[in-house]
Amino acid sequence: MVEFFAPVRVERAPLAGGGFVLRSTRELGTPPRCVGDMLEHWAARAPDAVFLAERGADGEWLTLRYGEALRSVRALARALLELGLGPTRPLLLLSGNGIEHALLSLAAQHVGVPAAPISTAFSLLARDAARVRSVCDAVRPGALFAADESFARAVEALPAELPVLTRRSGVAFGARRVLACDELRWRDTSGAVDEAFARVQPDTVAKILFTSGSTGRPKGVVNTQRMLCSNQHAISSQWPFLKARAPRVVDWLPWSHTFGGNHNFNMVLWHGGALYIDAGKPLPGMFDTTLRNLREIAPTVYFNVPRAFDLLAAELERDALLARNFFGELELLFYAASALPQSTWERLERASLRACGSQPHMVSAWGSTETAPMVTQVHFDVSRAGVIGLPIPGCELAFVPSQERFEMRVKGPNVAPGYWLPGGGVEPLPRDEHGFYPMGDAGRLVDDAAPERGVIFDGRTAENFKLSSGTWVRVGELRVALIAACAPLVQDVVIAGHDRDELGALLFVASARPDDPRLRQELRAALRAFNARAMGSSGRVGCFAVASEPPDLDAGEITDKGYVNQRAVLARRSSVVERMFQDAGARV
Repeated sequence: MVEFFAPVRVERAPLAGGGFVLRSTRELGTPPRCVGDMLEHWAARAPDAVFLAERGADGEWLTLRYGEALRSVRALARALLELGLGPTRPLLLLSGNGIEHALLSLAAQHVGVPAAPISTAFSLLARDAARVRSVCDAVRPGALFAADESFARAVEALPAELPVLTRRSGVAFGARRVLACDELRWRDTSGAVDEAFARVQPDTVAKILFTSGSTGRPKGVVNTQRMLCSNQHAISSQWPFLKARAPRVVDWLPWSHTFGGNHNFNMVLWHGGALYIDAGKPLPGMFDTTLRNLREIAPTVYFNVPRAFDLLAAELERDALLARNFFGELELLFYAASALPQSTWERLERASLRACGSQPHMVSAWGSTETAPMVTQVHFDVSRAGVIGLPIPGCELAFVPSQERFEMRVKGPNVAPGYWLPGGGVEPLPRDEHGFYPMGDAGRLVDDAAPERGVIFDGRTAENFKLSSGTWVRVGELRVALIAACAPLVQDVVIAGHDRDELGALLFVASARPDDPRLRQELRAALRAFNARAMGSSGRVGCFAVASEPPDLDAGEITDKGYVNQRAVLARRSSVVERMFQDAGARV
């Protein structure tokens, strides 16, 4: 019988100059050479197995099987080569998740062309095309992918000489050269594809994934084949259940981010699984799409952000048929992008017990765009939210003393060489004297005497600030304490008050009615009770506001490292924060 999780093997060693290092004693082994090797593997072994599925125009599922996928990837790869794309002339993908996006990304990687997907917040939702132009200037692509005419504004803002690949024939972007994937996919491939595929090596650039740009111009993180392959190889070694049963995944998380595009997509490919592309989101008017998909497709592994799990918990409590389908074959439930409130964790447990008499394994992890993304992974049973696991094989995690906490720093084959420079150069990542990449996050052990119990995320090292009195505010600790004090009402909290006399709290609530007066009364009562126990001004909340919408992943309000981005939220919602401090009705 295959074990569900691999046994925990971790060692702790002192770090010169203070602190310590955690590492797995499990050997990483030899990962595949490149992502394309895994596609070829499953196309040969299980050509008729479903790889990708998405809703068609008639609302029914369109499926793509592994054998078809490889044939399409090779044909599209030939087209990219004929357009003159190569290691220094990437493919810029403007469109969101979809079968053609997946095929073009895999085709580019197959022949050594970096794939550069960007958020639809840049290409579709932004009021102007400044960020798209900025990304294009940084990438200097050889071609674009724009699924349809809805991306016309972004396309028009980019150099006219760039050809555009589209989903279907008949799409036009002015006088530009347009090539349709539905025609290119059926072309014969040539020897040039085989030759280019043979040249792909572990250090070949596979992707350029862009940061949110919340603190300046978006930066393109170089993701090599080594990063992607070593990461999935390590994950697979600690989650052997994936090898025993090919995963079935229903997922909306954008491929322009490392969580959806690297972790989830590649995990499905690595194990010959099926990915059902969810066009829904945990937003008003869009979550119904996700619910419809989950009523039809029973996932075996499910990934999402805490806000979505809160919305889902309410529906699972209300709809017994949905709960039975969702939990019926579910083996593992995975949350990231911010802390999951313990109250939501417990609601999901209860819903699963009612539906099928058992519970899936509930886990999390930690990493970033620069680490492809996994650094730590939970591969043991935990009874509560908040544990981010232990270092994956091949990866070392240093804990360096910083402001009475430990800053986490990383070393391993999954760490990026640096940031993409126009023309294909690389700006190296910062490294400390021991060769570790400083992640800017703090962490601590669940139990100092038992490292095998895992690591807890302890906030950002740079997010703390001072009040006007000069008193330091420990944002990470305060945020966790406030979520607990306001449970189950609050999903997440952003703390404001830099250089002010007091603290303010911007609350992301679990309720679908953030404007409900009764909700505000309950929150005020919870905050007053919290203040009564607080010690000093750095732990007492003077005013609060309820966010009208959840944190936006595409806008950088949720980071790829697994938490709400304080700085991005405060900047994007500065007017809300200012009113909070000025409005007498916002007083606690």
